[in-house]
Amino acid sequence: MNSLSSNPSAAPEAPASAPAATAQRKHAWLADYSMPLLYIALFTVLALTVENFFSAGNVVGLMLSVAQIGMVACTMMLCLASRDFDLSVGSTIAFSGVLGAMLLERTGSVTVAVIGGLAAGALIGAGNGVLIAYLRINALIATLATMLMVRGLAFIASQGQAVGIANDAFISFGDARVFGLPLPVIVVAVCFLVFGVLLNHTVFGRNTLAVGGNPEAARLAGVKVERLRVWIFLLQGLVTAMAGLILASRITSGQPNAAQGFELDVISACVLGGVSLQGGKARIIGVLVGVLIMGTVENVMNLMNVDAFYQYLVRGLILLAAVLLDQLKTRGAGGHRD
Repeated sequence: MNSLSSNPSAAPEAPASAPAATAQRKHAWLADYSMPLLYIALFTVLALTVENFFSAGNVVGLMLSVAQIGMVACTMMLCLASRDFDLSVGSTIAFSGVLGAMLLERTGSVTVAVIGGLAAGALIGAGNGVLIAYLRINALIATLATMLMVRGLAFIASQGQAVGIANDAFISFGDARVFGLPLPVIVVAVCFLVFGVLLNHTVFGRNTLAVGGNPEAARLAGVKVERLRVWIFLLQGLVTAMAGLILASRITSGQPNAAQGFELDVISACVLGGVSLQGGKARIIGVLVGVLIMGTVENVMNLMNVDAFYQYLVRGLILLAAVLLDQLKTRGAGGHRD
């Protein structure tokens, strides 16, 4: 009596659910591949219409120009996925570069300079994590305060002046080439590989997405939410400091005013790449595409000699478009589930 064959309403369910399953698969496919396909189309159009865009020198220059954004976007992805964000990354880049240059100047040791810069970044990141996770300070306020304080420390430490770098071994971080590619490009590729594995194939990554999706449910499931958040911000600070040291080596000085507005570019790239501002959703390939879109647009504007004032306008429009895209995806996913 309880078998499916005895229930006349059971048979029609399978055909009725087939169109819904097909629609769901199409929706998932579009969500996964819409941005990569968009970038391929954009790159193709620009290669055919903008002079020198597809030249080997410009393509390598494009990859080099997005190296710092790409490094930091890998860890910003984790912050956003856990329902947080970090506005202090630009200041951390400046401070780590200034500190590294000062340590190099006083000790002559590249090792001391690198370790000092990385330690400072990790400490700044961990401090952000403690403020947000344990002291319950809103991420906007906490990282905004840190942004101002760390930028101030960079100016105080350097007395408002650039700290020159003359050490060839340190400078080689920025201009050395491996297999014909600049070292920063190799470093950012390694970052995407490492954090892609971390996000998709480790307990740390799964817990990060779980915390972003529902912190209380994750806590009930045994995730140590506060400790995880501190680790995420520590990684954010460490990788950001590495980007700052590489930037300092590229420009052969520690600049206290470096990377102003950098945090907005990184967040824009992440959101363009499908990382949800609501937390719980992130894809490393999407972040890569978002970074490339940001870099490509800036590269093309430079090739076309677009005035810097208009470039600010375009970057603002991209940030707005990224946020609107995130909202549309969130609403669409909600409507689809309903």
